[in-house]
Amino acid sequence: MKKFHVVLGSGFVGLNLAKLLANENRNVILVSRSGKTINQQNILSVKADASTVDNLLSITSIPEVVYNCINPPHYNKWKTEWPPIARAINEYVIKTESVLVTCSNLYGYGATNAVLTEDLPLKAEWTNGKVRAEMWLETKELHDAKKLLATEVRGSDYICASDQSRMGDRVVPNLIKGKKVQLLGAIDQPHTWTSPEDVARLMMTVGQDSRAWGKAWHVPSNEPKTQLEVVQDIARALGVPKPKVSSIPLSIQKIIGLFNPVVKELINSNYQFDKPFIMSDQNTRNTFGLTPKAWETIIKDLIAPYLK
Repeated sequence: MKKFHVVLGSGFVGLNLAKLLANENRNVILVSRSGKTINQQNILSVKADASTVDNLLSITSIPEVVYNCINPPHYNKWKTEWPPIARAINEYVIKTESVLVTCSNLYGYGATNAVLTEDLPLKAEWTNGKVRAEMWLETKELHDAKKLLATEVRGSDYICASDQSRMGDRVVPNLIKGKKVQLLGAIDQPHTWTSPEDVARLMMTVGQDSRAWGKAWHVPSNEPKTQLEVVQDIARALGVPKPKVSSIPLSIQKIIGLFNPVVKELINSNYQFDKPFIMSDQNTRNTFGLTPKAWETIIKDLIAPYLK
């Protein structure tokens, strides 16, 4: 019987993952609220809501691997939007006896002075950090109870052409127009940046390797760079000399947050930029032999869509 690789979410990670799986001759079902389609062999696009197990079962009852690449629509409402989705997916995986691979981030660790490794405790004290931590802990408990098989992939801030990336829509168009770039958080502290393509590659790998199950894994990423260094690299690739870059003062961020709930919530993540925020991916590299996409290529691919 034909089994499917079910990719939930058609954002940057979901689209890349679906293409990678299809290129490996896997039968892929790409599920999203929009029903976004990809014109590629082996990919079936389906419009569906993943917040109930019945909806998921209506897509297929025979998935081999389920990849949770969902990004709820309201960043400031994760506390209410994520739990029903996460629990429906867990129930779906249990009922279908498939493997669950979740795309996550580093929020769950909270503020720490340590280099981030997978064995650090999940001690986030802010809402969205707690949400991500609780999602994994709940799934891990089900895995340990042998009710499902699961693994989680964690990356740092994405660097890609998108309004979801700190270095995408907020930076590249301004550089092209010769305008000043203003960023949230300090611009002089080293920070790990992750390519969504590397996230997708690791998700495909761990979904089919039992050594990964029951654990979290960090996405292979390039050496840390400050926000200023990243903007300078982008500017250099664009041929823009001496870009003007500054950090938005916290007082101004708070004023903006009074009218913009997303910015209000993002302020809680400023700790990731106010001091070194460095993720170790050594365990992933040693176990699976994966390495990150070359930094120069990441920058080239980042600016390409804005030059069209």
